[in-house]
Amino acid sequence: MIDHVTFGVTGFDRSAAFYDSAFAPLGVARLFTVPLEHTDGVKVAGYGDTRPWFWLAEEDATTGKLHIALTARDRASVDAFHAAALLAGGTNNGAPGLRPHYHPGYYGAFVLDPDGHNIEAVCHTPAA
Repeated sequence: MIDHVTFGVTGFDRSAAFYDSAFAPLGVARLFTVPLEHTDGVKVAGYGDTRPWFWLAEEDATTGKLHIALTARDRASVDAFHAAALLAGGTNNGAPGLRPHYHPGYYGAFVLDPDGHNIEAVCHTPAA
């Protein structure tokens, strides 16, 4: 089981603004920003629902394309994630829709974050 993941980013403020917007439709929020005196001047923020499990740090930028998929409660949340991510400066990497090659009820959307990482929202529940 994964407890948390950290992305090193090239522009903290730009990435934090992107994730603030893109994650909101999924019920994921920035829970806190770590005071700089506790991080030797590195900007760090934790995102989650009840606890932080997704971290951004403005150091050691993660290279190569990473892919993270977040579970959405319904298909409308997948759609809202995709729209919010694009408005926040993300790049479309797969519009919301069914991906039956994964399984018949797989409904997902993909965006690239400001550093080019593939961020996905997915709902596994059949349409209502």
